[in-house]
Amino acid sequence: MSESPPTTPACYRHPGRETYVRCTRCDRSICPDCMNEASVGFQCPECVSEGRRSVRPARTAFGGGVVGRHGYVTKTLIALNLLVMLISIASDRGGDAAAGGNGFGGLMGGSTPLTEWGAVLGRAMFLDGTVGGVAEGQWYRLVTAMFLHYGVVHLLLNMWALWVLGRSLEAVLGPLRFAVLYFIAGFGGNVAVYVFSAPNQMSAGASTAIFGLFAAIFVIMRRLGRDTSAILPILVINLIFTFTVPQISIAGHLGGLVFGALMALVLAYAPRSRRTLVQFGGGAIIVVALLGMALVRTAALLG
Repeated sequence: MSESPPTTPACYRHPGRETYVRCTRCDRSICPDCMNEASVGFQCPECVSEGRRSVRPARTAFGGGVVGRHGYVTKTLIALNLLVMLISIASDRGGDAAAGGNGFGGLMGGSTPLTEWGAVLGRAMFLDGTVGGVAEGQWYRLVTAMFLHYGVVHLLLNMWALWVLGRSLEAVLGPLRFAVLYFIAGFGGNVAVYVFSAPNQMSAGASTAIFGLFAAIFVIMRRLGRDTSAILPILVINLIFTFTVPQISIAGHLGGLVFGALMALVLAYAPRSRRTLVQFGGGAIIVVALLGMALVRTAALLG
């Protein structure tokens, strides 16, 4: 009987190279250029690529990305509010100094051309005889108002609260879900101002969104089973200020609180199996409901 000589194994990717090393996953022969060190033995390039594709990115308890721990959205929102404040002050420099021009109105809490342009306003006639407001088609006011402030003190109080609350919420929700929460709370508060305040009353500030964050952090902490005893007194104090301090928009604060809480409930209690669909579908329903409220108010003001 004749026997064939033993065949020397060769790399499956480089047939001309002899090797006695095999991939620990697929058992194919691999040469030194194809070896990738693993926890046990070596793996071939194809098995390494397949393993990388099968690893799911880390997520928070509510489905968001862990990159939220860096607070990028919170920092961006603060930077945007600061930038808008500078532009608002600059827009006031051309005014009459006796009437608060040269930037002093924007610094000390007075209205500026920018706040008059972007604050929530139902419907009113301006000094030049023109009529403006959300009811007149200036719907952008329902968004721009959450980035405008009456003076530096107003801005700093809101930004301090955003820094404290925003980083914590962004870390547990992820950047995208936190941004959606912030927008819906701010937008909801501004719609509440439009619907429930006098048509000629102007309102601006990030506090609509901030009150939504207060409600959201309470909901999120309860969902995680954490102690909320430190949050309630702060929320109560802010509500007391809302009802007792003059020139504070009660409708804006309460609207932000309610719609921030609603969005937080959607984010916190969405079923895991369909979490993303329920979360963003719920957010869309809230936005549509807010637009419906604004349309009804517009019809009432124009009717």
